[in-house]
Amino acid sequence: MAIRNLRYGNDEILKKRAREIEVIDDKIKQLAQDMLDTMHKYEGVGLAGPQVGILKRIIVIDLYEENTQYILINPVIKKEKGEQIVDEGCLSFPNQYAKVKRPKTIVVEALDINGKKVKIEGKDLLAQALSHEIDHLNGEVFIDKIEEGTLEIITDQELEERRRGES
Repeated sequence: MAIRNLRYGNDEILKKRAREIEVIDDKIKQLAQDMLDTMHKYEGVGLAGPQVGILKRIIVIDLYEENTQYILINPVIKKEKGEQIVDEGCLSFPNQYAKVKRPKTIVVEALDINGKKVKIEGKDLLAQALSHEIDHLNGEVFIDKIEEGTLEIITDQELEERRRGES
């Protein structure tokens, strides 16, 4: 288990387009596991390669329900349908939350960790997470997509109180 350093805010790597992964070798498999470990440590739902300083097209997602953990390599959005306005945050922008317009459903094709082609059809939270993480691979961050006037910056203390249901 290795926790990777996160990249934050105006770090230039977050604005760069990630490169396709040509070979899924042991280094990529280790990167995927490190990304899952890092995401879990910070209680995130998703993480993309650029967020840990790696300009490669890899994302991990965990909705914390049975069979909802994904490692996707070279994901491509094939179809989007509908829209939803969702509350969103990002591990690269800690304590910042806003409303963002995301697709209601999404179809993504990618490779799994074993190089097998997979097709994921996501709705609601999964659609949001897939859209958010694939944006990272294209150098786009949620802070650039927020609905005007909805950005909230929440202190660590306020966040902890919300988690405990005190506010």
